[in-house]
Amino acid sequence: MATALVIENDPTDDLRRLGEWLTEGGLQLRVLRPHAGEELPADLEGYAALVVLGGEQQAYPLPDGTPGAPWFPALEGLLRKAVRYRVPTLGVCLGGQLLATAHAGLVERSPSGPEVGPGVVGKRDAADADPLFRYVPLIPDVLQWHSDEIIELPRGATLLAASTRYPHQAFRLGDRAWGLQFHIECDTAMIADWARDSELLAELGYDEELVVAACDRVMADVEEVWQPFAIRFAALALGELDDDAPRRSLPLLGH
Repeated sequence: MATALVIENDPTDDLRRLGEWLTEGGLQLRVLRPHAGEELPADLEGYAALVVLGGEQQAYPLPDGTPGAPWFPALEGLLRKAVRYRVPTLGVCLGGQLLATAHAGLVERSPSGPEVGPGVVGKRDAADADPLFRYVPLIPDVLQWHSDEIIELPRGATLLAASTRYPHQAFRLGDRAWGLQFHIECDTAMIADWARDSELLAELGYDEELVVAACDRVMADVEEVWQPFAIRFAALALGELDDDAPRRSLPLLGH
């Protein structure tokens, strides 16, 4: 069975529902936890895909010039190798930001302020030709929880989704690497853990229980969109997805 390498940057942001969907799609998952001291491999030999999850760290250097986490330079190296060697790659929130910074994109504290809770993003025209995004609805439901944003995409990146305040919500590098600013992996329990005594919610003046309840109400809508997306990503990693026309066995929205 083909194996995807999953990098968990923060113990509070694990694979959760995304892991279930990728496994359903036929991938075996090997999760590495560098936050717990596990070392990253030097390359992606033997892996069919790379998935990089979110976390509270910053994708850009700290004020003293050190990386946002000690393993980020090695992780950015893996992301560059993934794009260079066309290993199917998915970066979620911080993971998407690291995909950008690894390729000379710019991530900073968002001048628009934090984005938290359920929301929608809008597909760009380029998404119609994308092997994963072409079947995503025009305005899909997503979950947001970030203070930083991708200010500038890497050179040559294809913008796939945007929103009014945050123009770079999803992008592709090359033909097999995707970065998402939003979250698709969360379940309600994960959101509840994030919300508990959250400094971010306190900064915004948001009520913890209302935020969790609002996220819970859209969980089924998020699954309806992003479970098929994850299945298509798995199919791409398994070599079962035709870039021009998905196989009939894949779950497609509207069918």
